Amino acid sequence: MDETWLRSLLASVASGDVAVDKAVSELRQLPYADLGFARLDHHRALRTGVPEIVFAEGKQTEHLLAIVRELARTGQNVLCTRVSTAQAEALHALWPQADYHALSRLWFLPQRPIAPSGLGTVVVACAGTSDLPVAEEAARTAEYLGSQVERIVDIGVAGLHRTLAAVPRLRSASVVVCVAGMEGALSSVIGGLCGRPVIAVPTSVGYGANFRGLSALLTMLTSCAAGVTVVNIDNGFGAGYTAALINRGLPAAAAHSATVEPTP
Repeated sequence: MDETWLRSLLASVASGDVAVDKAVSELRQLPYADLGFARLDHHRALRTGVPEIVFAEGKQTEHLLAIVRELARTGQNVLCTRVSTAQAEALHALWPQADYHALSRLWFLPQRPIAPSGLGTVVVACAGTSDLPVAEEAARTAEYLGSQVERIVDIGVAGLHRTLAAVPRLRSASVVVCVAGMEGALSSVIGGLCGRPVIAVPTSVGYGANFRGLSALLTMLTSCAAGVTVVNIDNGFGAGYTAALINRGLPAAAAHSATVEPTP
């Protein structure tokens, strides 16, 4: 359920094409559908512009299938994150038209065209090839939410000339997602050079004292570069989602209300 669907339903009721009882039946799933083991938020697209997205890791396969079946019933696109190969095979048996990207572990069921919604380009930059799974999770999430995405790979600070060579492309972005493991220094360098909002994603890539991403997380959190914000370790999805929201800009209605002067 999104704003377009709701407006269409209300217009049909107003014109007499849809009976009130029929409309009530259509709205009965608002705000959620109770499956017993899960309550699916059909109201989310109306509130945020994005339908509920499914975190698949740890879910029983039969539960995951039931959740996707209910979300797909609405006609919305369905995105699942952290999908294992076995889960993807079970999903593919029911929805062979869906796309599964093994590197990012994202599964996407397209049921309507993805509407471009970005004002510019989201650039996803990663320090090393080992960071690619998280970087691709970020990039593809932003793409599924309507942003144009450019990828820049393997520009870690161990070869600073590679980072500097990418500066013109970084400066062309509306927002940069920086994915880095080890000590996580790349986000500070990019934040100090590109003049764009930087969403830093620490990864669990690194040797012992990396503490599975903790050292990169702390480096990014204590960055001396202004304009760097940080998501959780390996959270490419959260970075891509936030980058897409920033790239959309403020919705027209919200922008208008934000500029209205208060009444004395």
